[in-house]
Amino acid sequence: MVITNQLKNQHLLWRAGFGPSAETLNLLDNTSQKSLFKSVIKASSKMPQQIVVADNELTAMMTGAGGEMIKKKDLSPEEKKQFRKQSQQDLKNLNLAWINEMVNSDAQLREKMSLFWHGHFASRNENIFYQQILLDIIRKNALGNFGDLLHQVSKSAAMINFLNNNQNKKDHPNENFAREVMELFTMGRGNYTENDVKESARAFTGWGADLQGEFVFRKNQHDDGQKTVLGKSGYFDGNDVLDILLEQKQTAKFICKKIYHFFVNDNVDEQKVNWLADRFYNNKYDITKLVEDIFTSDWFYDQKNIGAIIKSPVELLVGIRRMLPMQVENADSQILIQRVLGQLLFYPPNVAGWPGGTNWIDSSALMFRLRIPQIIYASAEIQMKPKDDDDQMMGMHDMNGNDMKVKGFGKIKGGQMINAQINWDSFLQKFEKVPRENLSSSIAQTVLQTQTSVDETTLKKYVDASSRDNFIKTTTIQLMSTPDYQLC
Repeated sequence: MVITNQLKNQHLLWRAGFGPSAETLNLLDNTSQKSLFKSVIKASSKMPQQIVVADNELTAMMTGAGGEMIKKKDLSPEEKKQFRKQSQQDLKNLNLAWINEMVNSDAQLREKMSLFWHGHFASRNENIFYQQILLDIIRKNALGNFGDLLHQVSKSAAMINFLNNNQNKKDHPNENFAREVMELFTMGRGNYTENDVKESARAFTGWGADLQGEFVFRKNQHDDGQKTVLGKSGYFDGNDVLDILLEQKQTAKFICKKIYHFFVNDNVDEQKVNWLADRFYNNKYDITKLVEDIFTSDWFYDQKNIGAIIKSPVELLVGIRRMLPMQVENADSQILIQRVLGQLLFYPPNVAGWPGGTNWIDSSALMFRLRIPQIIYASAEIQMKPKDDDDQMMGMHDMNGNDMKVKGFGKIKGGQMINAQINWDSFLQKFEKVPRENLSSSIAQTVLQTQTSVDETTLKKYVDASSRDNFIKTTTIQLMSTPDYQLC
């Protein structure tokens, strides 16, 4: 495989974002990776605006006449029902608003890094205020300091409620949050003892949140006695425990290994991870410096790392929309696509998040993945039923024809028309000066990261050669419908 400058730049844009946009395709031949990465970092340096979708009436319901917070127990049964129903719709809106941000934002690295942290700090609940706040914490800290991110996520209502820390009280400790913060968020399994978990749980007693998502420390529920965590003793609270976890070099290694797996290669190079972890730890958990170490390293552009990762469903969907700008009239169809393919934003399968890699692909998912470009191009109907997966469905086996009920999201309807109108202008410009006989290979080099040679004889059977533009359009759709396009 010839590793061209264009291929390297596409590799960078797929890993540090969601693939090249149609408007940037002409810039990839002659731009250096160093220059491109500088522009990627600069575009993501601005602090993002919070994505707010919560319904105004719902917000008003949650505050009293004097602006004070209403407690859930004070809501009538009808108000609780209304809260759940509107929250479900708002969660769909939050999902779609973030998808649009991934597609359209110049801050590609920030949004891609946020998607990683969204899986790392996986949380699932049906309170729109909680989810809005957690997403805002993640997006604002995505390229900042991991310690700050860890502290803020740990105090978020979404995480406190998902991991039952609201029930963590003096003399009746709940160990769920303390266990997951060690196993999944910092050190990884096998690097702490059961006693460390028990003592840490005592430190997190009294940490709670109100209905609108504000952190609440309930002093009378906090165990203020002495604790011993990872060999250190003191009158620790939750902040102290998080700091102790950050002092462990194992935390830097655990994070770097997950980031390597997500951004570089499923086959983790332990030597590279150790190098990254040392620098990450010594740089006091500066995430921007960590991603700079990755994306400016020569080894990142090795052949073995290019086209080596299976795109997640969100990467697949967003990548298509970036390369082929489009108006999606039935936005909810994107919810169905996520659900069918097994990655519904704000609805991870469990606290460990989405496992990724080959877990994205089974026979039915692959067949549907291959059809998505054709469905978009033809504005066809999505006829696939989402999988009736008990882990994903949380036991909610409420299948009604092609509809399914997902706790927190309400019903997601099958049999939807996507109704997408593609604006081909910028994409077509990329190939204006390419001779007709070289068009197929030039399109393949732009669309695919595997650089698989195109069987033009087979391709000709499925493309429309009635005009140059139609040839480019149909060749692009056919190439996006190959297994090779599933890789980046």
